[in-house]
Amino acid sequence: MVETIEQRETIAAIATAVVPQQGSIGIVRLSGQTALEIARTLFDAPGRQKWKSHRLLYGYIRHPQTKQLVDEVLLLIMLAPRSYTREDVIEFHCHGGIIPVQQVLQLCLEQGARLAQPGEFTLRAFLNGRIDLTQAESIAELVGARSPQASQIALAGLQGKLAHPIRQLRTTCLDILAEVEARIDFEEDLPPLNEAEIRDELEAVLGRVKDILATADRGELLRSGLKVAIVGRPNVGKSSLLNAWSRSDRAIVTDLPGTTRDVVESTLVVGGIPIQVLDTAGIRATQDKVEKIGVERSRHAARSADLILLTIDARAGWTTEDAEIYQQVQHLPVILVINKIDLAPPETVKYPVQIEQIVTTAAAKNEGIENLESAILASVQTGKVAAANLDIAINQRQAAALTQAKTSLEKVQETINNELPLDFWTIDLRGAIQALGEITGEEVTESVLDRIFSRFCIGK
Repeated sequence: MVETIEQRETIAAIATAVVPQQGSIGIVRLSGQTALEIARTLFDAPGRQKWKSHRLLYGYIRHPQTKQLVDEVLLLIMLAPRSYTREDVIEFHCHGGIIPVQQVLQLCLEQGARLAQPGEFTLRAFLNGRIDLTQAESIAELVGARSPQASQIALAGLQGKLAHPIRQLRTTCLDILAEVEARIDFEEDLPPLNEAEIRDELEAVLGRVKDILATADRGELLRSGLKVAIVGRPNVGKSSLLNAWSRSDRAIVTDLPGTTRDVVESTLVVGGIPIQVLDTAGIRATQDKVEKIGVERSRHAARSADLILLTIDARAGWTTEDAEIYQQVQHLPVILVINKIDLAPPETVKYPVQIEQIVTTAAAKNEGIENLESAILASVQTGKVAAANLDIAINQRQAAALTQAKTSLEKVQETINNELPLDFWTIDLRGAIQALGEITGEEVTESVLDRIFSRFCIGK
């Protein structure tokens, strides 16, 4: 049973990242019935400042017994129900750093608050009806967004652009179920069920479910990003390619083969998709112990990548070593990058393998990077992501529930086609209704809530 607001303990947590000598402001947040009382105990407001909701007060945090000054702060008051959690919420805006915020948090705990669990502020917002489950997940996705487009999709979810169509679909299913059950209970008093209309409504619901389900792969790509490994022989220009692409000197570049001894990483955004680029050590047989470790790490990075940029030297053309490396990565999507075309014409390069995507670059002169990015988007079939302007993109949990709803709706259609009694219709209709309710939180178990909110940071 869900607790009422009055029954819940007051919780407290640091709501901002605490980094020594980095943050200028640190926020300690409280939510609960005694939040305002704790604030009055700890906060000394000079002058005649009014303690009203949604007001910012200036003053000092003092130890309640010794009156020792702890910090100079701003106090933000947000009284229920006009707050993030729909409970009384207090925020102390302290000086940044480790000591001030930890001291203020400790005083709050000594006054009866308890340390919040991960995501507990957002959980209370959900339990108190301020947001639904899709909006709660969107908050976590917004905090962890790795690209502007991922941020926009999270904001769309926070505004209810996913919840609204899901609720509409669930309402339609509930209406169909009510019609069917009415015919079961009051068959003699009601006109016959319009089966053709029911079929059309189910087909429309199923089509919309499939449309939303189709956004799962795009959503996952925008959230988690793509891991791309640059592989090839030593001295083909892999590090130069990374430097040109990232517009930085992340990797050391020399004319000596084997300069890169470890995997160098850089994070970029291409077409709205976050990309983790791995510049690997040149793969070759070697007796150097350190280089041998680097080569093995390169092979491991290649195995874990989503996409391979197999880089070769236009001057040397396709070599036996290139063919051996290709054999190790050909089970993955591969783009052939013919580098150093400023030193040799690319049309002279002959390669005996079938690689669909081929890009020519002169990394040392920053040439060919745009073509490389276009090839990457095309190779993962996401070239339309940026142009599609997606409003919604579901996550894995939502996709699982929608898949269950889709299966249940298809079973209802099968039941109707097989001319089974109306009682059989209701079984899978209820299954679809429950699955759709799990997405927004109308039907959700405690274990699901624990799994969702445990991924949040403590202060959110």
